[in-house]
Amino acid sequence: MLVTGIKSKPVYAPLRADPRGRYHLMLGLGVGEVALLRVLRELQESALEGLARTRVLLIPAPAEGDPSSPAGPSGEASAREVRREIESLPLQEVRPFPDVASLLGEFKSVLADSLMGTRLYVAGPESFIGLAMKIALEFNLNKDEIRAEELGSLARRVYCIHCRTTAENVRTNIVRCLGCERWLLVRDHYSRRLAAYMGVMVDAEAPGELPAIKEVFV
Repeated sequence: MLVTGIKSKPVYAPLRADPRGRYHLMLGLGVGEVALLRVLRELQESALEGLARTRVLLIPAPAEGDPSSPAGPSGEASAREVRREIESLPLQEVRPFPDVASLLGEFKSVLADSLMGTRLYVAGPESFIGLAMKIALEFNLNKDEIRAEELGSLARRVYCIHCRTTAENVRTNIVRCLGCERWLLVRDHYSRRLAAYMGVMVDAEAPGELPAIKEVFV
């Protein structure tokens, strides 16, 4: 019962370095570190001097042994190896944060002092990307200055159109609003201004009659 094919649903491409940028600001959550490292390697090859003007703000991926760690059977680098390589590069700054709120708070401070020619790279779950993009738009960064790659959980931020409450980390097609307690259908309609998908009352015409609730955003 998901409403699909709506044009507002974001489409993400793999991150690529922009050697034209004078300053590079990177945000990563969890496995997003892998994408940021790929961009840093590209800068190292094509614009080495840009590394000294690169700041990395991240929430580290889980340690080895955690199932959500970047390490996998394909032989990809472990979370620790990825972080070690990032920290070994001659960057302006690499700073870890314990949670999204503290990282985004610092992100705002950095943007307030940013200069012309800054390029923003964001990698991680879509909910994290959306919050970062919302802030970037508030600081008037344009689409040519922002790049994002979706990695990790597909859980969604869902905005109730009835009471304006936002639910975090929604994994099911139907969710109960924490504000008005309506059962909401999680649509594919996405608001960049709100950094959330729209939730619409699913049983408005037949109260109490709900479709099967399934975990679809994992």
